[in-house]
Amino acid sequence: MRITHLLCSAILLMAALPAAQAQSTGQQSLSGTLGLYVFPAKGQDASQQSEDEATCYQWAVGNTGIDPFAVQQQQAANEQQAAAAQQQATQAGKGSGVRGAVGGAAVGAVVGEIADDDAGKGAAYGAAVGAIAGRRRGHQQQAQAQQQAQAQAQQAQQVTAAQLDGFRKAFSACMEGKQYIAKF
Repeated sequence: MRITHLLCSAILLMAALPAAQAQSTGQQSLSGTLGLYVFPAKGQDASQQSEDEATCYQWAVGNTGIDPFAVQQQQAANEQQAAAAQQQATQAGKGSGVRGAVGGAAVGAVVGEIADDDAGKGAAYGAAVGAIAGRRRGHQQQAQAQQQAQAQAQQAQQVTAAQLDGFRKAFSACMEGKQYIAKF
């Protein structure tokens, strides 16, 4: 929470900088960092535009409950979680061939003993069949885990995009109320 307040303070300070200074240092305006294009329709100067942008930022945060900079931080955390989930998905199913071979050998030994009085031969056949089946199950588990991780990552991205769009709409509405032309 404290980081969010510090971020907001930093944003407000950045927004209060005159546009001439921002242009000379290559910094974007607050609206530019949000992916918005704002034009002063009534000839407002850069200082007034910076103040209006800071006011509209706070208004949009208050009305939408969305702070785009906090959302971007959350998105970065989600991407790290998705990468970890992908790595876990890669590990899913590892060792399935060995587990299948052990189980197949046990079943094969019993069947071989009953059928031929040769538990060793049955265990060997069972181990081979169990290993193949285990690998197949392992590959299926791995594919399912990867699909699930990808679906979760896509869903998180869609939610983030929707949140940012809602904020941009609110910010634009506020700026238009202050006699600017705002597009995103």
